[in-house]
Formats: sequence, structure tokens, C-alpha cells
Amino acid sequence: MDYDIAFVGHMCYDEIIPFGGKPVVAPGSAVLCGAMVAARVGKRVAAVVKMSPADEAILQPLKDAGVDTYLIPSGVTTYSRVAHESENVDERRITILGTAGLISICDVPPLHSRCVHLAGISDSEFDIDLLKGLKSRGYSLSVDLQSFVRQITPVTHEIKFGDIKDKQEIAGMMDKVKLDVVEARILTGTADLGEAARIVETWGCPEIVITHSQGVLVRAAGKTFYEKFSNRSVVGRTGRGDTTFAAYLSWRLDHDARESLKFAAALVSIKMETPGPFRGTPEDVVRRLKEMHTSE
Repeated sequence: MDYDIAFVGHMCYDEIIPFGGKPVVAPGSAVLCGAMVAARVGKRVAAVVKMSPADEAILQPLKDAGVDTYLIPSGVTTYSRVAHESENVDERRITILGTAGLISICDVPPLHSRCVHLAGISDSEFDIDLLKGLKSRGYSLSVDLQSFVRQITPVTHEIKFGDIKDKQEIAGMMDKVKLDVVEARILTGTADLGEAARIVETWGCPEIVITHSQGVLVRAAGKTFYEKFSNRSVVGRTGRGDTTFAAYLSWRLDHDARESLKFAAALVSIKMETPGPFRGTPEDVVRRLKEMHTSE
């Protein structure tokens, strides 16, 4: 089978604790959010996931969407707790209460895919050896740098954000990278999205996507583009960055960077208005584009 995109990472359970609300537990992960997007916009998608086989039922939404799933067995399925401690949805305390562990190159089947995206939620999923192994297979690679910046504290298991020792080597192996404004500041020393993207570009990655609460920036072929979000609510904020990048990556296969940016911003704006993965259609995105993301 030939795929357009293969997503690699953990499946997990997300326990979301809204500010002033009751906890809700549901299947989640960057792989789930991303693969669902790519499938819904018509791409041929594979998901290579590490998790406990006992929880295989949570893969059914992916299968129902037409995603081919490849399970790497682990003793446990990753469990993430996300607590919103204020009305600002970007202020979150994340704790990884259990993790399926690192993925090795031997775990990843030799898929035929136009690109492979490393969609992790913490530093417990990938290491530099996996990246080198995938690069040696000749894939067009992308990575969400949260996979390295989000670092699990040994005793409390709470996520702390930290710099990456091998950040320049990692970026240099990638055709595209995704990060958010917090990760950009930690890695580059600036919260200016444009400047941060230019710095990452000097590390050898030609295409950079950076999200923040108001919108998304893309740096590609030496040019910088920006698009605001148009969401009317933030009840579906969890998975915003994963969805944005998956939409961008999917559309970018056949469109230029500027058009792909607009498509991604419109799609994730729809997603943020409803909890869970994106459940819309390309037609919904086109409608939102015409209504709220008109060309300059």
C-alpha cells in the first residue's frame, strides 16, 4: 500500500480538566488528531502507534475514517492529564501518568509513504536514533518539536518545558517542523514568531510552522506568511497544534505554502469549536475559507 502520510507516535487517553468544570477522559494523541484530519481531507493515511493491545478498541475511529493502523505493543497505553487552571486555555498543566515508552526504528514497518510525521506529545516517544533510522529510509520527514521540548519530570511525571540538546541536528534532518510560541521561545530565545522561524531555518529546516493562540505562521522558501484563526469558541482547543500541522501537511502535498496555511487555519478554526478530532469535510473548510479567510 502506498500512503500520502504516515503518522508515528503514541495513542493515549487524555484526561481533560476544564477550568471550573468536570474532568472528561477520552482517547487522544497527536497521532489521532493528525491522522483523522489527513483522512478527512482525502489522503491515504497510516498510523503507527505504540500502545497496549488491550486498548486496541480506541483505534476504531481511525479505522472507521479509513486510516490503516499498525500497533506497536507496549505494556501500557500512555495516559495524559491536562488541567486548565485559569480561563486562559493556553495555560495548561500537563502530567503524563503512564507512558508506552520509546519507539525504535525496528518497531516501524517499512511503509511506502510520501512523508512521515513524528507526532509525539512528550519526550518519552522518540530519540535521535529513530530519526536517523527513518531518514536513512529516504522519507520526507517532519516532526512536532513538542515531542522533545515537553520533558517528563521523573518523580511527579509533570511536563516541564526545556531546551533540546540536539535541536539543530534534529531540525537539519527535517523537511518540515512544527512548534508553538512557547516552544519557539525556549528553543530560539525569542517569542517573535517570524524571528523564531528564521532561526530554525538556519538550523537546516526549509519549512517551519509555528502556532499561537491567535493564528499560525509559516516560513517556507525564505518567505513568511501568517493567518489568523476564525474560531468562535475554544471548547475544542486541545489538539489545536496537532490539527493545524496535519491540515497544513496534507494540503501542502498538492498546494503551495500560502494556500496550505489558509486551509489549515480555516480547518483548525472549525475544529476548535467542537471537542475532539476534526469531524468536518473539505467542503466545510472551503466554506469557512470563503467566509472568513479571504485572500489579501
